[in-house]
Amino acid sequence: MKLLVTGAFAWKKEYMDILVDMGIEVVYSEREDSELSQEAKTADAVICNWLFVHHDIDDFKNLKYIQLLSAGLDRIPLDRINERGITVRNARGVYSIPMAEFAVSGVLELMKHKAFFCGNQKAHIWEKKRDLDELFGKNVLIVGCGSVGNETAKRFSAFTDEVYGVDLYPPKEFSYYKDIRPLSELDDMLEKADVAVLTLPLTNETFHLFDRERMLSMKKGAVLVNIARGSVIDEKAVPEVMSHLGGLVADTFEKEPLPADSPLWELENAVITPHNSFASNANQERMWDVCLKNITEYLKPENC
Repeated sequence: MKLLVTGAFAWKKEYMDILVDMGIEVVYSEREDSELSQEAKTADAVICNWLFVHHDIDDFKNLKYIQLLSAGLDRIPLDRINERGITVRNARGVYSIPMAEFAVSGVLELMKHKAFFCGNQKAHIWEKKRDLDELFGKNVLIVGCGSVGNETAKRFSAFTDEVYGVDLYPPKEFSYYKDIRPLSELDDMLEKADVAVLTLPLTNETFHLFDRERMLSMKKGAVLVNIARGSVIDEKAVPEVMSHLGGLVADTFEKEPLPADSPLWELENAVITPHNSFASNANQERMWDVCLKNITEYLKPENC
């Protein structure tokens, strides 16, 4: 099998050696947005991130297997992939822990007024603030109960036992949630949520799921956290609803990088970060473990 790997992942020599020892011919391309060699285009399999945003998948005539370095599937032409019967595996679980920790830290940053104290620290001002909030006893709603959502629920459950979920396909068995309801009951659940964390994938059904009306239907003073995809929220409506919300934690945006003139930068009581919630110094080994496990499974005789 010929495998194209890209510089979207920090490859170690030992990883390459393992693949070669498995009888895999490895072709390396540093950048996914640059011109590819004909050798790269004849690969049977690829490990990539944005490759098919920049290149037509039909240029890869032999392609049978894709290992994505992302958890989401919105950067690949799924219809064409299904037509051709190409196997796809994502990076499920790789980024779940850092993203869950980020969600908790963002909410705590707002509740504990971190921006106020950081500003005073820089100005050398000693000033107490009495109106700090706490997570204990808060109703937390996880919107999207996949790997990221479950890790997020696990961590919030350490602060409060009032953690709920909504999902397109609610599981019959679950941990860390008091209950998981179908997405059709989202509005009912939002009315009670003090914190809503978005971890669901971007699909036609979830595009602008949180529009102006839905955000205004949330509980007054609720905190909204988006670590899903930017387009799950209608960003243009966000400045209009901030007087209703208690705060916003946003790590993903409809256009990235977020333009310097975006009004989101100027929002008070908001934590704005550059699609960074997934980052962790533990990700590389987790990603390699996922890649190796999946490609080993794919190469089993019964799957080839």
